[in-house]
This record gives sequence, structure tokens and C-alpha cells, in this order.
Amino acid sequence: MRKEDKKTIIDQIAATVNEYSCFYLAETASLNAELTSSLRRACFKEGIKMMVVKNSLLREALRQCGDFSQLEGSMKGSTTVLFSNVGNAPAKLIKEFTKKAPLPALKAAYVEESFYIGADQLDALVAIKSKNELIADVIALLQSPAKNVVSALQSAGGTIHGVLQTLAER
Repeated sequence: MRKEDKKTIIDQIAATVNEYSCFYLAETASLNAELTSSLRRACFKEGIKMMVVKNSLLREALRQCGDFSQLEGSMKGSTTVLFSNVGNAPAKLIKEFTKKAPLPALKAAYVEESFYIGADQLDALVAIKSKNELIADVIALLQSPAKNVVSALQSAGGTIHGVLQTLAER
């Protein structure tokens, strides 16, 4: 490959890294064609961009984007990068997909400015809540006291109405 071509590919990878808030490094080399196609379709359906890259090109692209030196130990063998703006989406996809096949195996991940190294981190990554899930939790917590007050007022109003109705009947 010519030096100009490598530079173009490195720039494309760096642009993709900057475009997404998180990415996962996975091992998919021993998947057959059918399982690879199935994984690509699942990624597309979930809004995850899947890219198979050479480790040397990925390493250089990550150097352009910032300090990702913690991930360099994970860049051995074939590397598939899963890009997403939802932190736990690729982890859920990998966990679901490993029920069908032993791969893809998680090598490492960069999520919300944190590094997760090794396949044993998959459960922790699945448990990470997305931005929308956190916003929903905060809204539910904020609505809860208001709902309790309204509920108490409605039940108290019903109780007072019942007492007044009983007194009027007597």
C-alpha cells in the first residue's frame, strides 16, 4: 500500500473516531461469512458502525485523536472496531451475538472517556446506562414527589368529600 493511501485511510479512521463518542475493539477473525454478515446486519440495525482495520493504521489514527495508549496492548491479531454514540449498545450486541457463536470477543472499549480492557469487562459495559436512559431516570425522580403530592391531594379530597357526603345524609 502506498504511503498516500495509508494517510487517507488513517485520516478516515481518525474522523470516524472523532465522530462517535465510544468505540469497541473486538476479535471477529474466525467468524464464517454467514455469521459475519449477520453481525454486520445487527450492527446496522442498532446504529453501530462496524469497521475492520489494520492495527498499525488504527494505532496511528488513535495517536492523531488523543491519548489512547492504554488500548495499544489490545491491538493484536485481527481487530474489528464497533463505533456507537450509545455507550452500551455494542456491549449488548456482543453479548447477544456470543449466544450464537463464541465470537465476537471483546478486546477493549473506550466509553465515556473511560477505558475497559479485556473480555471480562463486558458485563460492566452492558450495565452502563445510555444518556437517554439517565435522562429518563432523572425525570422519573423529579416527577415522583410531584405525583405523590397530587395523589395525596386527590385522596384527601376524596376522603373529605366522603365525610361531607356522609354528614349530609344524616
